[in-house]
Amino acid sequence: MAGNVELLNSVLAQARTENRAALVGYLPAGFPTVDGGVRAMTEMLDGGCDIVEVGLPHSDPVLDGPVIQTADDIALRGGVKIVDVIRTVREVHAATGAPVLCMTYWNPVDAYGVERFAADLAEAGGAGCILPDLPVEESEVWRKAAEQHGLATVFVVAPSSRDERLAKITAAGSGFVYAASLMGVTGTRASVGREAQELVARTRATTDLPVCVGLGVSNAEQAAEVAQFADGVIVGSAFVKRLLAEDGDLDAGLTGVRALAGELAEGVRKHT
Repeated sequence: MAGNVELLNSVLAQARTENRAALVGYLPAGFPTVDGGVRAMTEMLDGGCDIVEVGLPHSDPVLDGPVIQTADDIALRGGVKIVDVIRTVREVHAATGAPVLCMTYWNPVDAYGVERFAADLAEAGGAGCILPDLPVEESEVWRKAAEQHGLATVFVVAPSSRDERLAKITAAGSGFVYAASLMGVTGTRASVGREAQELVARTRATTDLPVCVGLGVSNAEQAAEVAQFADGVIVGSAFVKRLLAEDGDLDAGLTGVRALAGELAEGVRKHT
């Protein structure tokens, strides 16, 4: 079975025809539990997200700030495995029909087996993989497997990336480009900043792929700000916070997650 890269492409294209940015939500699999995570991601999509990223929890998530690290730790202590991540992708996609990606560091994929991971992710209905720590120079084996199985390979670019480097990264990627809005780790911030806008402009100069901005967006106002210049707005820590805030009350957390998705969805549509 082929993966859903074409579904991802069509959802991003549809958002563009509506003259708005796509809304991309993120949660780690297994948080607060595997089943709870599936329900939360389903609520995010039903509430207004266009696309969901399923995080593969990692003991040393170098790109992630303390909020997502806390969620990863809860998931890992709960015994989450790669098979649970794949199941999360399958169940969320089956429940919503939306594009579902996996965001993961490279080591777990390498240990699981590159071909096996691509095949299992595609069979589950996955649309692709975001690989923040995989250097483009070392990505050929993964990219071949992903292409064979109909999966997007999304690379991360940062404000520190020089133009020549941006061109090399975007030429190798597919689906979209993940633009990290600032140097540092994920988390909610008071402002997203001019660096993100400059990075999107520089990235667009090298590719026709959509450019989606993550790191720091936590409310409708920030989503509206980023939507002015990006093809997609990625939100993770703010969703995790809504679940953490309810201290084990899953139903209340799910209500909060769905409400946030709705607020952010309004935000990305403000300038249309």
